[in-house]
Amino acid sequence: MPDIIVVAHNIRSTHNIGSIFRTCEGFGVQKIIISGYSPYPHTTNDSRLPHIANKLTSQIHKTALGAENMVPFEYQEKLNLEALKADGYIIVGLEQDEKSIPIASYQPPQKIALLIGEEVEGLTSELLQRCDQLIEIPMKGEKESFNVSVATGIALYGITSSSSR
Repeated sequence: MPDIIVVAHNIRSTHNIGSIFRTCEGFGVQKIIISGYSPYPHTTNDSRLPHIANKLTSQIHKTALGAENMVPFEYQEKLNLEALKADGYIIVGLEQDEKSIPIASYQPPQKIALLIGEEVEGLTSELLQRCDQLIEIPMKGEKESFNVSVATGIALYGITSSSSR
């Protein structure tokens, strides 16, 4: 199974962040990097006001159900993908794009950083350019995309199940 880091950039909802924590714990993700304006649980040396950090941590806990204490994470105000690349990670964006590979036919590298973006807009064009690879989940219904936490789960299932084939 590959080493997997999930990078959650500019996710607005504490419930989505909590669900991503719980999903990552279930798939054995090594670490979550939370960046941009995404909410995140309380950290050591947290610079946020205590009542804000506590409120966000409590809201994340509602869906994470303790997984926020089980999966290592870090917060980066400004996303540093270059550090991941320097550590040998391939940056794989989850986005519908003309360059995307359907998740069912994707063969993951040994070290993967799965980059997920905003709930409505997804990954910006600037972030897409910084990705080494792009994967997507084909849609069959009328909606154009899945909820970001659901899409993360589907992508992690695809990545982990294809590596065991």
